[in-house]
Amino acid sequence: MHAAEKPPSPPSGCNRLARELSPYLLQHARNPVDWYPWGEEAFARAREEDKPVFLSAGYSTCHWCHVMERECFARDDVAALLNAHFVPVKVDREERPDVDEIYMHATQLIAGSGGWPNSVWLTPDRRPWYAGTYFPREDHPRGPGFLTVLRALAAMWTGRRAEVEEYAARVWEALRGMLSAPVARGGVHGGLLAAALAERAAAFDHVNGGFGAAPKFPPHASLQLIAAECRRRRDPGLLALLTRTLDAMAAGGIHDHVGGGFHRYAVDAAWRVPHFEKMLYDNAQLARAYTDGWLLAGDASYRRIAGETCEWVLREMTSPEGAFYSALDADSEGEEGTYYLWRAEEIEAILGPEEAAFFGRVFPIAEEGNFEEHGAPHGRGLNVLYRETARPEPGTGEERDAVERRIAACLLRLRDARAARVGPQRDEKIIAAWNGLMLGSLAYAGRHLGETRLVAAAERAADFILTHMRAGGRLLHSFMGGRAHIDAFLDDYACLAGGLLDLYEATGRRERLEEARALAGDMLARFADEAAGGFFHAARDAADRLLPSKTCFDGPTPSGNAAAAQVLIRIGALAGDARLLELGARTVAAFAGVLDRHPAAAEGLLAASALHEEVAGGTGAAPPSPAGARGPRCTIEARASALAPGGAGEITIRLAIDEGWHVAAHAPGAAHIAPASVVVEGVEGLAIGEPIYPEGRAMLFAGDPSPRSVYAGLAEIRVPIAATADAAAGTRVVSATVAVQPCSDRACDAPAAITLAIPVTIAIARP
Repeated sequence: MHAAEKPPSPPSGCNRLARELSPYLLQHARNPVDWYPWGEEAFARAREEDKPVFLSAGYSTCHWCHVMERECFARDDVAALLNAHFVPVKVDREERPDVDEIYMHATQLIAGSGGWPNSVWLTPDRRPWYAGTYFPREDHPRGPGFLTVLRALAAMWTGRRAEVEEYAARVWEALRGMLSAPVARGGVHGGLLAAALAERAAAFDHVNGGFGAAPKFPPHASLQLIAAECRRRRDPGLLALLTRTLDAMAAGGIHDHVGGGFHRYAVDAAWRVPHFEKMLYDNAQLARAYTDGWLLAGDASYRRIAGETCEWVLREMTSPEGAFYSALDADSEGEEGTYYLWRAEEIEAILGPEEAAFFGRVFPIAEEGNFEEHGAPHGRGLNVLYRETARPEPGTGEERDAVERRIAACLLRLRDARAARVGPQRDEKIIAAWNGLMLGSLAYAGRHLGETRLVAAAERAADFILTHMRAGGRLLHSFMGGRAHIDAFLDDYACLAGGLLDLYEATGRRERLEEARALAGDMLARFADEAAGGFFHAARDAADRLLPSKTCFDGPTPSGNAAAAQVLIRIGALAGDARLLELGARTVAAFAGVLDRHPAAAEGLLAASALHEEVAGGTGAAPPSPAGARGPRCTIEARASALAPGGAGEITIRLAIDEGWHVAAHAPGAAHIAPASVVVEGVEGLAIGEPIYPEGRAMLFAGDPSPRSVYAGLAEIRVPIAATADAAAGTRVVSATVAVQPCSDRACDAPAAITLAIPVTIAIARP
């Protein structure tokens, strides 16, 4: 990896992390732990002293990273154990997403789930053999504390070394198979887009908006795919998935009504209680989503929120040179959310009794507080601001506008008052990929909202990155402290090129198209898998590439391959370059096997495929309406247990049936009514049992002499599953078809079925 020249030695009382640029690593520079940054120096010491490496990966705005730092890494007794028995290594996951990706997969394999801080124990040759996430210092009812874990693992390393080495080898081979397996090429057909949209419709939360259950993250890839499809064909049912989700997020506590922008996610299904960190990449994608909502639905509230989100970025997240910072912390003054919460008496003191009473009719404010932290009442009279509904009370257009102006005036006064508080810490890393997303959204919003100021801000950011984040002909990933470092990754090239294309479309400046085209050429030269298709996450010639990983599934940011495919197709269309059009299509085709098995997990690739069909003049039939595919008048969700080889668990299929409707039970007691049923297809390494259906509720209906058995409200169907003893570790996707016939008190719909793709993870058994 390219690295800038390091600063002088750290001051007294600091460890070697004080020489680093990352804000996250600098947060740990005064720990008594003898931290190393990721690099050969740490692993050379591990080999020399024959010690395992303790890898701790996180990021500067992570709440639980702060908690573990206070409870563990700042404590002398923990540091003594770590320093004596391990070589401790800190990784900023935002600086080194390649390292983070591999070891997060390892944690999911070993522990069955993952998150940050990510805690992984490695052999000196970098193979993982134990993992977890946050550990408290002391033992607790749910498991051992960090001190206990460290002592046990130190003993395991010295006393059971052969088992540890054998287990690490198995984990590494499983990772190699997950991340490096050849991808089957094939055709991508329109039915995959239809299937993905139908799956989204089936998972839609008709009560709260969004998809699935809590916690709820902004569904960026789904919103992009749905908006793109709505531009191609007018479908009220499809558009409703977009608008109801935008409405719910806009009304919820995930939206910072006072300052603008959006928090990372909501811990509840109704979007009301946020996890308070703010990420640049979320706000970049949401600014575009609300602009799309304005263009497709003509709702002025979407225009306002898109503009406010952009204004928040320009006001609070922009460097003096015009580039964009990474994130705002969830914590301030040592506690999560303090900066954003309000007491009822504070609001009355700021607004006055009359305006506070008006404000409380729009934003529910309680003397005892409405904020629940991690599922437990906070108990301090603190309130999250959220609106009961996304819409003002009924009235004429002028009356509604007057209400909104009055609300805006109240919020501005609260913003002025909040500015006097101690604010959350800002991570001032400038990341190429995230800046590409943000400058693209500013150009897109500015173009469609008629705000030239936003386009000008996008131009400044682009100029900064192209001038200050390149060296030796290569794009660099991160800029901090006046220096750019770390060779860029696939998504850096693809997202920056995409932002430049948005600028070209907003300004007509041909040089922006040519800059994007040059980046695409470099991307092809450095990242393309010429044998199997698609692109690697890290460059083929990266000096410390661990495994040749290829990313195709969307996360909080677009997958690198989806962003690359879309960029190639867009440049091909804009520049009339048939070769790039074809390369974009071939990138999608490289993942045809994955798309065929679970299309909704790779919506960015499907969006690229649909774009290619559109710009290349394809004539594929339009997919059926996903609203019609939902049909059964209920939301169907499924979750599966994580299993160890030989272990048993279950798939839980949850039916949330619309109010005023019911579905026939599995044994309805009437021959003319289709029973509820579940059919699960088997996959290798997994045994599927017979579904276990709940008891129905007896209901009498006019014209029927006998009661029928029905499900109403919530119903759960359980399907036993078991992993075979020799099951390979990893995630496989199980297909489950759920058939129901919904009825009201007056009539029944036709029977309908929804097929769900359910991920089932088989972890590696611990030694």
